[in-house]
Amino acid sequence: MPVSVPTTWNPQDDIECVLVDAERLRNRVRELGDEITRDYGGRSLVLIGVLKGAVTFLVDLAREIRLPLELDFVAASSYAGGTETSGAVRIRKDLDDSIEGKDVIIVEDIVDTGLTLQRLIGTLAGRKPASLRVCGLLVKDRPRTEQVDVKYVGFEIPDRFVVGYGLDYAERYRNLEFIGVLRPSIYTNSAPAAGT
Repeated sequence: MPVSVPTTWNPQDDIECVLVDAERLRNRVRELGDEITRDYGGRSLVLIGVLKGAVTFLVDLAREIRLPLELDFVAASSYAGGTETSGAVRIRKDLDDSIEGKDVIIVEDIVDTGLTLQRLIGTLAGRKPASLRVCGLLVKDRPRTEQVDVKYVGFEIPDRFVVGYGLDYAERYRNLEFIGVLRPSIYTNSAPAAGT
């Protein structure tokens, strides 16, 4: 039986403004891929995507890196169902394979307070990779509770709640081809939902 899909939902109606359009995203991801390819000089890499928000970015980035690659994933969150961090980090899915002795890049969708990322870095560093760096698509311009070194930065953005290109609110908007600011009325008038 076919699934009924609402035809009246237009996600762009929920967007206050577009911060990064599709063309700028494509161009910046290509530049990041070139930079990583140069920096690792023919070595092989493990890209670790932070689920679920980083999946779109990870796939596009992997296509732009001209090196032997392994992909793995970890799921961690400090949002606990809302738009603000809860302060407690929970790892919900661990890596499938060992990273000992390997060059590793954590691929993150957005760096906000730095809490989740700092916990991931500490956990993964304890597994003795040859090197461990971070590639963040978005880095918010705000004070951080934890200082983290993001080696590869896609875009610095204002401290706003954003969706699109993998980032969600209530599991929606991930499939938008741009990154936009979600209208506050969307999340202030509804029950708390899943974060990125």
